[in-house]
Amino acid sequence: MFATILFKWLGWRERVTVEIPRKCILCVAPHTSNWDFVIGKMYYWAKGERAEFLMKKEWFFGPFGVVFRKMGGIPVERNRSVSLTDQLAARAAAAGDFRLAVTPEGTRALARIWKRGFYYIALKAGIPIALYALDFGRREIVCTKLLYPSGDVEADMREIMAYYRPFRGRHPERFVTEEFPEK
Repeated sequence: MFATILFKWLGWRERVTVEIPRKCILCVAPHTSNWDFVIGKMYYWAKGERAEFLMKKEWFFGPFGVVFRKMGGIPVERNRSVSLTDQLAARAAAAGDFRLAVTPEGTRALARIWKRGFYYIALKAGIPIALYALDFGRREIVCTKLLYPSGDVEADMREIMAYYRPFRGRHPERFVTEEFPEK
């Protein structure tokens, strides 16, 4: 059903050329609209897969909380000093299967600096990052690269930014990749 809606009715295509490991971070960008969540979840359901995702705790109220948790939602309290990256890395390391979808911008608004939590979770857990793009310009879901964090955050983030530059979000004016000064 979800495959019919996404691929036939909405006209999306899939271009995934790497095998997605059972344990990884799914880095999903650009994130410029709530439609990103809908398209992403529909895609994963169409593939018969499950991935957890982070969402601000304010969305987890009443029946929405039950639904989002059942869908794999993990509420994030952004003002707490508890290290969510440490908790998630430990959870990933201990699990047989662990897929966590993260939007590195952390917001649908324009974010000139991306959050690094997804990178540190993968580094600490020793798992790869699958770079997924939702390209609204071409109506493609793309994943052609797995990145294994090296510990050189700046070099790895340069590579991640280069990967995402060609893609267009639903609201292109809200999406930028970081620029790094040449060495």
